[in-house]
Amino acid sequence: MSAPATLEFDSVTKRYPGAATPVIDDLTFDVPAGEICVLVGPSGCGKTTAMRMVNRMVDITAGDIRIGGTSVLERSPAQLRREIGYVIQQVGLFPHQTVAENVAAVPRLLGWDRSRIRTRVAELLELVGLDPALGSRYPAQLSGGQRQRVGVARALAVDPPLMLMDEPFGAIDPINRERLQNEFLRLQGRLRKTVVFVTHDIDEAIKMGDRIAVMQTGGRLAQYATPAELLVDPADAFVEDFVGADRALKRLALLRVRDVDLWRAPLVRAGDSSASARARAAESEVPYPLLVDDDGRPLGWLSERDLARPIVTPPADSAPDPIIDADDVLRDALAELLQAGTQYAPVVDPRGAVLGVLSVEIVSDLLAAGSTAQEAPADRVRDDR
Repeated sequence: MSAPATLEFDSVTKRYPGAATPVIDDLTFDVPAGEICVLVGPSGCGKTTAMRMVNRMVDITAGDIRIGGTSVLERSPAQLRREIGYVIQQVGLFPHQTVAENVAAVPRLLGWDRSRIRTRVAELLELVGLDPALGSRYPAQLSGGQRQRVGVARALAVDPPLMLMDEPFGAIDPINRERLQNEFLRLQGRLRKTVVFVTHDIDEAIKMGDRIAVMQTGGRLAQYATPAELLVDPADAFVEDFVGADRALKRLALLRVRDVDLWRAPLVRAGDSSASARARAAESEVPYPLLVDDDGRPLGWLSERDLARPIVTPPADSAPDPIIDADDVLRDALAELLQAGTQYAPVVDPRGAVLGVLSVEIVSDLLAAGSTAQEAPADRVRDDR
């Protein structure tokens, strides 16, 4: 696997002949190797132009862009583009070529032998969650989400140190869009590519980015920061307005359930005395005992009616809903609680054993306290769901 490359924008300007103002104006920021940098801003702010200057699809008027310390101006555009992965909104697959042929496009240009190409295509289709048998199909025979996965596989074909992604999930329906976002973040957790990701959606930027470059009209950089810094301390009124009035709720996307203090669950097992179950609930913040199996996995909440007998017995149809994974994003966990119309949900570890209880009150107190939502560790969204 090739090492990810650093990316540097050094006073980059783009001005078209006859234009009164530049499209990109003195743009300067650095992207550390292995991180996702999201360019976000209103329509016409130059974010796509800035990205396309990286692979010289748009010429630089002034300044420089360096990949791994080497100026893009020192490479021919054709050579540069073969070494940079590129994913666009409409995917851009060749309709007359099969999936396998599309993924193999750049390796063929670089003269790879057929055996190496076949191996790489099968490896990549599996990597992006597609059955290698789909390699013989044509793009028109795939769903939108499948075509987008093929586009990502094609961009990864020669293991590039840098990837450019221009609103890659913008044309996908909301459900598949979230699924593709999560799958790409899991993929990024394994590959650690340097990625420049363009979007107009601030929520997507916060979810996907390690760093966010907020751009404004005229191609000027309004703020360059981590998602947590952007939400807690917007640089000016423009950034504050662009991020939105619900900054506090957006901060929930930066935390996982495991990052908050859960309530102690009043755990009971079949055969325990009902009096003991009531006592455990009385000592807990949660007013209901939680029935678990011998491995600590939740079986259901117990009501007063369930505790009417001297000994706890499993009630029928008592499975708790929802059950929340400790690795879930806190914003998604809150949505599950609200959708289920409940105040409490057991939180489980990878084995399914109960770690504690998440409540609406915990999240409410977190927001009311004006939490700074400390940015989670580097894998905060890389192994997402």
